[in-house]
Amino acid sequence: MGDSAAARRRVGVVGAGAIGTSVGADFLLHGFEVVFVDRDERTLAEAARKVAEGVRFAPMLRPGLRRLSRAELAERARYVVDLGELAGCEFVVENVTEDWAVKRDLYARLDAALPPQVGIGVNTSSISIQRLAAETTRPEWIVGIHFMNPAYATEAVEVMRGANTSDDCLAYVEELVRSLGKQAIVVGDFPGFVSNRISHVFFNEAARLVQEEGVEPTVVDQVFKRCFGHTMGPLETADLIGLDTVVLTLRHLRESTHEDRYEPCGLLEQKVADGEVGRKAGRGFYRY
Repeated sequence: MGDSAAARRRVGVVGAGAIGTSVGADFLLHGFEVVFVDRDERTLAEAARKVAEGVRFAPMLRPGLRRLSRAELAERARYVVDLGELAGCEFVVENVTEDWAVKRDLYARLDAALPPQVGIGVNTSSISIQRLAAETTRPEWIVGIHFMNPAYATEAVEVMRGANTSDDCLAYVEELVRSLGKQAIVVGDFPGFVSNRISHVFFNEAARLVQEEGVEPTVVDQVFKRCFGHTMGPLETADLIGLDTVVLTLRHLRESTHEDRYEPCGLLEQKVADGEVGRKAGRGFYRY
């Protein structure tokens, strides 16, 4: 892909928190222009700082990524509060909190703001793609696109096909993911999909070991890293995702599957209540 303005593609990122800024940074590093949208200027200022940090450090985590100058970053990234600014984007990735009421309201507004041919990628941990698609007039262009954090350091994306997701939409998303140097792994639309259906059992049981057996978080994580070859342990990963997001996802999985194993353990609930939600707060199972 060339670097001229005429050759660049433009995508939107709605929800410029930890995962949204990571996803946006990944697109920027691969030659895209990105329009970030969030609710207020203060949030967007913090997002701009996180994006700049991500763009700066990403080539260290994934050799081969090109470096962007400050001038290039300023030219390619925009930060706005108005959803109408997304009208010129070819695709939008939605990353807002795992709360049905919040997402439902947003999808109605996105549907009104975007041209009919623009697809929306739901970067969700557990909410049904079909349920969100039903809130729009473009269900065939709604698809799950679950980026892991940090997006620029991973080699694959979990893509969730809803009941009405079209072949054209799926083919477009697979090409989009390839343009980021990743593989699209397509799964169905069921509670938690593949990654979170399994990983959140790990997170919950790891926290339960700390709570009930007094095991140190570092011990739990070392077992997974040293014995199983995981890059990060379950509690480190939960801190990175955000313990508030982990708890919301567990609650949704519990409601959807009626399985007790997804009931958040008391320690997770307490940490969220105390504001110790992980890296973004400076403290979770670890201090940052």
